[in-house]
This record gives sequence, structure tokens and C-alpha cells, in this order.
Amino acid sequence: MKDIRTLSLDQLKDYFVSLGEKPFRAKQVYDWLWSKNLHSIDEMTNLSKPLRERISEEYTINPVSVDQLQKSTDGTIKNGVKLHDGLLVESVLIPTETRTTACVSSQVGCSLNCEFCATARLKRMRNLEVAEIVDQVALIDSQSKMYFDRPLSNIVFMGMGEPMMNYKNVVEAIRKITQPEGLGMSPRRITVSTSGIPKMIKMLADEELKVKLALSLHSAIESKRNEIMPFSDKFPLTEIMEALQYWYQKTGSVITFEYCVWKNINDGDEDIKALIRYCKQVPSKVNLIQYNPIGDGKYDQCNKQAEENYIRQLENSGITVMVRRSRGGDIDAACGQLANKATD
Repeated sequence: MKDIRTLSLDQLKDYFVSLGEKPFRAKQVYDWLWSKNLHSIDEMTNLSKPLRERISEEYTINPVSVDQLQKSTDGTIKNGVKLHDGLLVESVLIPTETRTTACVSSQVGCSLNCEFCATARLKRMRNLEVAEIVDQVALIDSQSKMYFDRPLSNIVFMGMGEPMMNYKNVVEAIRKITQPEGLGMSPRRITVSTSGIPKMIKMLADEELKVKLALSLHSAIESKRNEIMPFSDKFPLTEIMEALQYWYQKTGSVITFEYCVWKNINDGDEDIKALIRYCKQVPSKVNLIQYNPIGDGKYDQCNKQAEENYIRQLENSGITVMVRRSRGGDIDAACGQLANKATD
């Protein structure tokens, strides 16, 4: 049966009218589905039992479930999330002293081929549905309250998959997450991370969602970036920059460049100078991300001196830079490690 959460509010109204019910029933059901995140039609207690039975004859609800939960020594929680068709994705709850962040997935596997990322080695099976994305957020919100006694504060689309390759569902999920009749979370606490698809960046800017944007950059030298992220040869850095400038013009939101520094790959002065030139073209900041090995030996975390050199030169050029330390590495929950790895 079809998941009732695939129906819009207007479609729900039409459905209830077709049953001879008042249109307000649609708002009641919509509230159960998206605000309360209810997963059982039979528990919609403000509907009569005969009506609930009638709905259940035609529709179902296919919630995600936790297939496996792992806890890191640093408090990070990784969920192996099972979908209704048996496929798996991973999502992560990252706690700090001041916030809890949900790292959610948008695809089963990934269609891109970034060499440093474990997820890229998985075949892309399908895009996640809107409800499957929202369910991840609701699940982690409940875990945040359970384990850390506070609600979820931030969401990053940095899990499995490229959000821009599941554009329609990601945008609709963000609307469900942020609207008052949904989960009611602040869009300004949501970051969409992309590997850089210019057309989709512009489209996202036009949506006026008020979310933040992060670009997985890793090198501002075209040839080097194409080696690190082979698919990017279809999207020149000049075109990406044009899209980022359009983003800032439309939204006024500063772009975050996500950047891993690897030993003997992008740890030289010429790499830093190229990054500075790129940053100067649009209001931006840099997140230096501690690399998390995936076992191939090709990509190794740079030494401390190289990292400090990046920080010094960026700051001297007036560019805000932050170092994002790895979280959840002991359970393969850190950036670039999500790959549905089996554990004993």
C-alpha cells in the first residue's frame, strides 16, 4: 500500500472529501504525521475507529527503524537506519556541550566518486523519500532528548549521498522539518552540504529556505580537485563560484568551504594561496576538517605544521577559519566514513 505521507495537505483534503468527511480531517491527519511524527494510523485518536479502519484499507505508514545503534567514547551515536524496503543508510547524532547536531543521509549510497570517501564506494541504490529524511531528524531529536536531556539543535545534510542529487525530496523534507505544522525547527540551524553542482546551488538559492550552504572543496586548484573528486571535471570551479556568488546575492548567507588537508596532496603553499584567492571571491569561511582514514592508505591526515600553516595564512588574509575535529571515529561515524560497515 501507498504511504499516506506521500500525500500533500491538499491531496489529503481531497481524499477525505471523497470519503464524505469534512476537509478539516486532513489537517488533523497532517498534524499526526508531520508534527507528532506518528507512525500508526490506528493511534490517530481524534478520528473515529471506522474512519481509521477505512484509511488503513488504502494507506499505510512506512517508518524507518534503527537496525543498529553504536555509541562512541566521545558521546557520538551512529544509527544504522533500516528503510521499508530493507535498504540501510546511516545517520549520526553529534553532541557537544552547547548543541546536538543530526547528520542525516539523503541517498542510499552515492552517485559521486570522491576518492577519500567511504560512502562513494557504495553503489547508489535510490534516493530517500521525504518521510525517510524527516524520520531521521525526528529519530535523532528523540535520542538527543533521551541521552542528553535537550532537543536537537542543528541539522547537517552531510550523511550518505549528495543532497543536490535528490533535490526535490531534500527541499520538501526541509519544509516539513521547519514549518510550524511540521517539526517546527529553525531553518537557520540547517546546513546543506554539496560537492558543487552549480545549477542546483542556484535553484536552492531561489527556494528562499533560509538554510546555510557548505561546499565540499578540498582544493581550489582545478586539476587537483578533479583528481580528488573525479566527477568535478564536469563542474569547473569558475562555474561553481558563479553559483556561490548568486547564492550570496539571493540569500545573504555566508558560504562554508569544507576542506580536508592531506599529506603530500594539498598541504603546500600553492594550495593555501589558491584557497585564499577562491575565498576572496565571495563572503565565506573555511572549516578545516580532520580527515578520517578509510583504509586505502592513499589519503593521510596532514601533519600539525601544515594545518597551522593553513590557519595562519588564512587568518592573515582576513578569512575566518575553524578546525573541525573528528567525532565518532571509533565507530566509523566521522566525516567520510559512513558506509554501512558491518560490525560483530
